[in-house]
Amino acid sequence: MKPSILALLLLLCAGLAAGVAAQELPPSAVFVDATGRVRVQVPSSPDHYYRLYVRDDLDAGPEWAVSMALGQAGTTTLSESLSAYPAAHYRVVQQSIAEPGDLDGDGIDDLTELANLGRQGPLNPAAEIDFVDGAVSIPDRATFEALSYQGKDVLIDTHLEDLEFVKFYLLDTNTDNPKVYFMNTVTHRAHGRFASAIGIPGGGRPGRGVAGQMRGEIVYHPAVMSPNGRLGVYRFEFEPNDSYAFADVRLGYELLAKNMPLLENNLAYYPMPQAALPRYRQEKALYDASRVKVILDEDIYADTRYIPLNPAEGYGLLTVMDPNARPNPRDIVIYEALPNEMPRVGGIITTVPQTPLSHVNLRAIQDHVPNAYIADALQDPAIAGLVGKHVYYRVAADGYTLRESTLAEVEAHYAGLRPSEPQVPVRDLDATEILPLDAIGFEDWTRFGVKAANLASMRRFGFPEGTVPDGFAVPFAFYDAFMQQNGFYDQVRALLADPAFQSDYDVQEARLAELREAIEAADMPPAMLDALAAMQATFPVGQSIRCRSSTNNEDLPGFSGAGLYESYTHKPDEGHIAKSIKQVYASTWTFRAFDERQFYRIDHFATAMGVLVHANYADEAANGVGVTVDPIYGTRDTYYLNTQVGENLVTNPDALSVPEEILLGAAEGSGYTIVRPSNQVAAGEQVLSEAHLEALRRYLGVIQQRFQALYGAGDDPGFAMEIEYKVTAEDGLEIKQARPWLGSDPLDPGATPTAGATARPSPTPAPSATPVPGATREPEGQPYRLYLPQLRRG
Repeated sequence: MKPSILALLLLLCAGLAAGVAAQELPPSAVFVDATGRVRVQVPSSPDHYYRLYVRDDLDAGPEWAVSMALGQAGTTTLSESLSAYPAAHYRVVQQSIAEPGDLDGDGIDDLTELANLGRQGPLNPAAEIDFVDGAVSIPDRATFEALSYQGKDVLIDTHLEDLEFVKFYLLDTNTDNPKVYFMNTVTHRAHGRFASAIGIPGGGRPGRGVAGQMRGEIVYHPAVMSPNGRLGVYRFEFEPNDSYAFADVRLGYELLAKNMPLLENNLAYYPMPQAALPRYRQEKALYDASRVKVILDEDIYADTRYIPLNPAEGYGLLTVMDPNARPNPRDIVIYEALPNEMPRVGGIITTVPQTPLSHVNLRAIQDHVPNAYIADALQDPAIAGLVGKHVYYRVAADGYTLRESTLAEVEAHYAGLRPSEPQVPVRDLDATEILPLDAIGFEDWTRFGVKAANLASMRRFGFPEGTVPDGFAVPFAFYDAFMQQNGFYDQVRALLADPAFQSDYDVQEARLAELREAIEAADMPPAMLDALAAMQATFPVGQSIRCRSSTNNEDLPGFSGAGLYESYTHKPDEGHIAKSIKQVYASTWTFRAFDERQFYRIDHFATAMGVLVHANYADEAANGVGVTVDPIYGTRDTYYLNTQVGENLVTNPDALSVPEEILLGAAEGSGYTIVRPSNQVAAGEQVLSEAHLEALRRYLGVIQQRFQALYGAGDDPGFAMEIEYKVTAEDGLEIKQARPWLGSDPLDPGATPTAGATARPSPTPAPSATPVPGATREPEGQPYRLYLPQLRRG
């Protein structure tokens, strides 16, 4: 039999023969609690203490001790840290207080060690060490926190950055008396330094022929679902190149658990991807048949109960919104299904997970308003009780704050958000011809819009033919001439002078709808019709044509305009393409676009609409959005990909569709992680193929490098790009759009939710300090400089 199995099954309870003072005691009750742990109740007295033993196999099995408790008058209940075996697998031994045993055989009696948990441990024969170096047991959460490190200084263990973790050492696992040390990871970030400090043979360095040593770390994830069905899981893992057999992993699992009384069936083994994960997959049947819980990447990411999509703070009326209803700009909205479009609001809560790349979240980022996914928010009485009241809402990396506020706070907040001076978008009306994309460059965004200019730029990046669509750009001058000829600027001036229009959102929405209808029905100047017809004639007969908004106040660093304007597909049976061009023009005057410009005091009359025109292909196999950083999970040197099946847009997803989320390593050959599979494909299948992923890795690297130079952001480490892509019916990969990613600065990284507020942890909480309760602070700005002078002050 292997030594590790002997260590597990034989004498982990080396002091069992403590003499006649020990007596087996039949339990009066055995049950399983809500966390899935056993509760063994025995008749007891304060003159005794009690030890709980378990065996894995009733037929084959030696047993091992898993917990110990002082006796109470009447009855005492014992438990253990892991999931329950059937009742027959447990045994309780009563021991006299007057004649204590030495269960672990380390020369120190059980009662002394039980009274000094942390420094000592009655189930661990490891010698006591100074707490500055570590501990031999972790009795409670406070001890774990004191031993743990969380931050950037992780040496070579970059996957642990910003996670809370405690490193450990297992010694003598090839003997009958295995030991465990929990390192003070604040003092010793590296195993070798700890080993040298306390005198572990071999200095803790692998390859020195010291058998029976295993080492790793325990990581705490406060917002991940644990085996007990509650939030908060402790994962343990070994070194990246270790590939231990199931029996060794089970030994480590049991040894850690019985010396961590703080656990409540929330310990899980994490097989490291490089070496341990393949072996786990080979031995999965053994794990499935045991009580060793396993956690994988998809579990860590998928069970998140709180995701801070946009850290910020805001004030408003807490309102439960129908996705089809229009909220007011001062509403803090709660959505149970994400709307496809939404005007400005004061803050967003969704009870279903949302993509960080949705138009709604891009608007939240742009508008500096808080946005978070909070699971079962409306089932939380602290939130439900505030519906219909004015509230203060704050989203931070380590939790959220929601409390009642005064109307005066609300008024002061919104008065401070709006710019004090008018903002005038830059537009150049000198370009008066429709041009092919290959005839315009990045600098032409002031004439044709950023969307068209960026797409034209990518056609020069050396990508394979067909990767970036070919097409045309309709200049701002066409829109201006059309508006002038039909007197629409005068109509807008009349609206702005109407007190009813200015003061009533319902009136605004109705009048703007009338304006859009008039724009779509109006005549175009004959010269424009001829130019558009000539462009249309270059497309094959029967070809659908995509007409996309390309303005001077969207897709800019610091102002995305996400979801403000609309694009249309011109079908072959719709006649002259002017019909769809006018629909795009009309979208300049949607309520959400008008309201956004009005709030930012952007000059409506300097706003210009260009149109990006290219062939449209139906029956897309998939479409998605990629970012050259990881904006949601915070991993480093990765690209974030969010892909939907078919034509269900990532930016405007159906409520019940789950996109495929992938973290793609930026370096060639660095692999990828499927964070969340799509619910629109069969189990085990992927939306993006290996070939698609390799192509996206190359394209995203080039796009980041080239646009960082074009935007003059070469010295900004925070600059990132976002793309929209699709997989065609023929399995080709096409990039439809590129724009600067609007990541937002978090609030103070040292801040925590205010006192008395509802808060939930995030997957990667940061160290915190408590702010003044009730304090308010303006939302932080974007991390990117405005590399283009897209707005000038009037």
